[in-house]
Amino acid sequence: MSILEALAQVLPSEQISTNETILKQHSSDESYHTPEFPDVVVYPKSAKEVSEVIKVAAINQIPIVPFGLGSSLEGSVIPYQKGITIDFSWMNQILEVLPDDFLVKVQPGVTRKQLEKELKKYGLFFPVDPGADATLGGMAATNASGTTSVKYGVMRDQVRDLEVVLADGTIIHTGSMGAKSSSGIHLNGLFVGSEGVLGCFTELTLKIHGIPEEMMAGRATFSTLDDAVGAVIHMLQAGIPVARVELVDEQSMKQINQFNDTTYFEAPTIFLEFHGNEAGLKQDIAFAKEILQDHECQDLAFESDTALRNQLWEARHNTAYAYLHHYPGKKQMVTDVCVPISKLADAIKHGRKAVDASGLPGGIVGHVGDGNYHILMMIDVNNPHDLAKANKVNEEIVSFALACGGTCTGEHGVGIGKTKYQKKEHGEALEVMRKLKTALDPEHILNPGKIL
Repeated sequence: MSILEALAQVLPSEQISTNETILKQHSSDESYHTPEFPDVVVYPKSAKEVSEVIKVAAINQIPIVPFGLGSSLEGSVIPYQKGITIDFSWMNQILEVLPDDFLVKVQPGVTRKQLEKELKKYGLFFPVDPGADATLGGMAATNASGTTSVKYGVMRDQVRDLEVVLADGTIIHTGSMGAKSSSGIHLNGLFVGSEGVLGCFTELTLKIHGIPEEMMAGRATFSTLDDAVGAVIHMLQAGIPVARVELVDEQSMKQINQFNDTTYFEAPTIFLEFHGNEAGLKQDIAFAKEILQDHECQDLAFESDTALRNQLWEARHNTAYAYLHHYPGKKQMVTDVCVPISKLADAIKHGRKAVDASGLPGGIVGHVGDGNYHILMMIDVNNPHDLAKANKVNEEIVSFALACGGTCTGEHGVGIGKTKYQKKEHGEALEVMRKLKTALDPEHILNPGKIL
């Protein structure tokens, strides 16, 4: 029996596709990595259907690759060993909002903006904001974070429970609805960030938060990176509850101005946001202004108006598109590392030198509140010299980050792009990870070739 015939026994025909256009859509993500077509794409509607598909794959030893929206940045969803891609876009229901418990239950295909729209009805919001309108299943798979992680934490901090289908089709739950537990091994932490190599998520129970009474966004410009990062460290040390704090370097500010038709100062810039009540925010912002000015802030502006505040963050989130628009025909290599915050200024300056030395156009943005920064480089993926230069920059910034006690990726994930750094970062702990993988997936059918 062929794999298509076996799948036809567990799914209706309209949920199975070998259409070339569909296969192409599932052959890549937003990274620069080489595409590869899967053999077939399936669209399950329930955990039971996911389980049946995986059982078929297990019997036939066919690779399984989970797919959300393809917005990942390190090749996590590219099916290099062919097989079955499971597209979760038809599992996109918000199952239950539990406002009294500050929890929500969702299927993995629910997108961040879809959830945001629903939660507004309850005066609630979900804090993890990676910029892209990614699926929540994909965000959990890569342990996404983003601009608000300095206050609210990363994806792993929001997950109370996961429904997971394992490599043999078994369906398990990894947690509970309780705020804490001392029972058993912490499986949530094991599965969040595993990028599909341990199981497929079919339901997520997530923490949600009340929408703050007041929000204030600001933009502060500095003459040097040291001053900008120093100001952030000082604010955090002072206990000012910053909700978002993002650094954009001079080159990226130029691209933002050209793309958005804005006139921001083209110098190292910090984008800030504060959440709280009116009285508390006044005190926090007054204190923040003092610290910013102590660090030679050249220009400072705050906005409480919702439209203007959104415009400010839209400019920051559109940095990647600003580069793409300015360099038509080229693709982006976007890489990230995370270092102890005390090393961040040195790491960013090192990264800037590496980009300049490569001759590639590119910029640096960073979640400076948690030591995570990103380099965006524009490359011709068909030009081996461009690829070699970009890979050299990547290797240099990863080596610097690891030497500082940091990590090769703060939020993008490992995928295929950063597997080569895992031994250097984790040492013998990598063998523990491989043993866990083998124990849960002995035939290695789940997203093979990724991470480990």
